[in-house]
This record gives sequence, structure tokens and C-alpha cells, in this order.
Amino acid sequence: MNSIKSLNRYSEDYQTVLLNTFGEWNYFKNYNKDIKFLDLFLAKKFNINNNITGFIKSRIYYIIIGIFSFKSLFSVIKKDRPDYIIIHLLTFIPLILLFLFNFQTKFILRISGYPKLNLFRKILWKLISKKIHKVFCPTKETMASLESNNIFSKDKFFLLEDPVIEISKIIKLRDQEIPNILLNKKYLLAIGRLSVQKNFELLLSFFKDETSKDPSLYLAIAGEGEQKKKIEKLIKNYNLENKVLLLGYQNNIHNLLKNCYCFILTSLWEDPGFVLVESAINNANIISSDCASGPKEIISYGKGGLLFKSNDINSLKVKFDIFKRLSKDELYTLKICSKKIASNYTKFRHFKKLNNFFNAN
Repeated sequence: MNSIKSLNRYSEDYQTVLLNTFGEWNYFKNYNKDIKFLDLFLAKKFNINNNITGFIKSRIYYIIIGIFSFKSLFSVIKKDRPDYIIIHLLTFIPLILLFLFNFQTKFILRISGYPKLNLFRKILWKLISKKIHKVFCPTKETMASLESNNIFSKDKFFLLEDPVIEISKIIKLRDQEIPNILLNKKYLLAIGRLSVQKNFELLLSFFKDETSKDPSLYLAIAGEGEQKKKIEKLIKNYNLENKVLLLGYQNNIHNLLKNCYCFILTSLWEDPGFVLVESAINNANIISSDCASGPKEIISYGKGGLLFKSNDINSLKVKFDIFKRLSKDELYTLKICSKKIASNYTKFRHFKKLNNFFNAN
């Protein structure tokens, strides 16, 4: 949706349409009058709830979506003959169509983070590897990893950072008042779903030791998720009820980032880690795990923040001790570097890359 907004905002040359496959965009349609939505068969008839959870249930839904979407999508491509179709998330439907038929339309596969290369995906990608026009990747690391699998030729890949930030909006949001619970507090900040991926257990274990050294330090975690009860139990076991602040989901994280002592990302994997981009653009100090497949690149391999070995508490402790000893000038240098990288993720930069790509192809 941000890709379409960037094209519409900065150029009048493009006619863009967002395909609404099974009602997944229904909620956004009323709030995005500047975007043209095209409802496929299921979106028109059934409005299947897109809040799909559970492996078996989700696979059944995907089969239903696939069966009812093939003919509908085929008709759209044949009738409207778009120059490009950019495939994102529900990729198997258009990719099977691409395998079965020949179209004048150029198919682009857009990757969001490093995908799990299960057997079905490997076979399907191999079958369409010569017919696919391009593969868009959000980071160099993801692109290099996919290249190493030798499914697509190297000339198929194109680096396209996602349009994560809009500077004018962020400036307004980061100047809003932070929650009262954080006022006048020196707090470490973590943001993300309370899930295994974010590895908040490691963060809490680290913070337990750190706050004993520095009693003025607090830890704020913004997010909701399936591990909330487990995290609350850990907080209680560590006697940190007065030190760890579970903020829940926050509509605005930019003011939190602007005012934090340091942002810490302890994830086991990311795809690619947009909260680091938001941290950088809000001038936050950054400490991140070196997990795949983006954090290292986003903070320029340690030039824009401190990197610790993923899931290694001792490495995190060492890097935090280094962080505390850094001078203002050294911290400023890190922030400048991370901010330069983050600027690649603005809507305008995204438009420039897409525009250059379309004009060259």
C-alpha cells in the first residue's frame, strides 16, 4: 500500500491498482480514498475473515482462496493487460498462473524478509524461474542468500528497500508527549510482538543484572502477543515489577524512541527489522542482535549502532558496557551513519527506485 502511495504521490504517470483477494484490504478501503482497489471473486462474494491462525486452518483457507482466485485473477490479467503485476505474500496464486500460461504482463516477485524455502516453494520457484521478470528484495543480505540457492539467475534480482518512513509525519509524532509512566525515567526500549522471535526472555535476563548495577534504569516494552503471560511471570520471578514497564500496543512509537536511553533489539530473526529504521530516524541509540536477515545491514555492520551475537547474553552485556562508555561525539557518529541508511527507506527514495526501474524496463 505504501508503494502505491509513493507512486501516486510523486508521479501522475502510473495507474496503480491494489488487488483485494479475499477481503484482506476491506478495513483500509475507507481510509485510503487515493488508492484504487480491485476486488477479486472472494472479496466480492464471501469476505472471508483474514484473521487466520493455526497451521492446518490457514492451509485450508489458502486452498479455498487459491481455487476461487485463479479464474478471477486470470480474467483481470487477460482483460486489463497490466504492464506489471507485483506479487507479494499470497504468491502461489499468480505464480501458478505464470507457470500455466503466457502473458504479456511482466510478473515481479516481491520478497518480504527471507522466506522459508519449503519443498513446494522451491519447486514452484524453479518452475517459474525463467518466466519471472524480476525478484525484488528488501536487503542485500536477503538478496545474497536467495542468489546462493541458484533458483533464479543473478540478473533477476533487484534491491528495493520498503517505504517505511515518511519524515513529515514522524516529526509530528515524535514530538508528542510520552506516556506518564515514562516521564523523567531513564529507560531502555524494546518494541515488537511478545513472541519467541523477539527473544524478550534474553532481554529480561540481561536487564535483571543491569538494573542491579544501575538502579535508575528502567525497561519499557511496547507490544502485545502470545507470550505476554510468560513474560509477566518472568518479570515477577526476577522481582522486576517496578522496573519493567509493559506498555502494550502503542499507536505512536516515535516519541518513545526519541526519548529512550537506548533501543535494544534482541530478535532471533528479522525480516528485515524496520523498527531499527524507525529508531535511526528518531535519533535513538541502537544495540541490536546480529540475527538474519537485515539488522546488520540496517545499522551498517556496527557503524550505525552496536551489534551483539544473536541469543548471547554475555555478548549483549559486553556491548552495553561499551555503549555506556561511548562519548557524545562517538554516539553522534553512530547516529549519523544509521540515519543515512534509514533514509533509503523513505517513501520518496522508494518511489525514485521504482520509477527508475520501470523507466529502464
